Amino acid sequence: MVPEHPDAPDAETAAPALKILVAGGFGAGKTTLVGAVSEIRPLRTEELLSEARRSVDDTDGVDRKVTTTVTMDFGRITIRSGLSLYLFGTPGQDRFWFLWDELAQGALGAVVLADTRRLEDCFPAVDYFEHRRIPFVVAVNCFEGAGRHDARSVCRALDLDAGTPVVLCDARERDSGKEVLIRLVEYAGRTHTARPLDSVG
Repeated sequence: MVPEHPDAPDAETAAPALKILVAGGFGAGKTTLVGAVSEIRPLRTEELLSEARRSVDDTDGVDRKVTTTVTMDFGRITIRSGLSLYLFGTPGQDRFWFLWDELAQGALGAVVLADTRRLEDCFPAVDYFEHRRIPFVVAVNCFEGAGRHDARSVCRALDLDAGTPVVLCDARERDSGKEVLIRLVEYAGRTHTARPLDSVG
């Protein structure tokens, strides 16, 4: 397989990579986040929203959205020397949820992007990761014109399990997205370390 860029590391020299999912509702900013943080040109599987699809997909609050992910987005980011993340953005519409099980295999954790204008859209992602015990953080994408809510309010509204991190972010900004990913890696690391101890008890 030929690397996407000439300076991309080959399989022998590449640092070990961890798999991260980026999930959330339709139009929450998943493709934007993957594109903002990826150090390679992201792989996207987007199609234009036709009028027929607009009648199926709820575009209230995201009426300026003109494309939709139909399989996944893929990107890569190096967090620090020796630690790279492979990012897999999931499709947001329920008709594509059959893909989630395959994408979730081997994932360290997930980012659930939330849009406070359509907060209910991220409930399915929250339920999915909670039931499968996949560590996740909720990243509230602070859209212009959306009401501002603090992390505690969002945590209560989503009825999250105790300790699940909620962070505010701007999915368009690389540094903001990178901070979300760092929080996830730290949280997932603590969660995976604690689980063997839980099983002993």
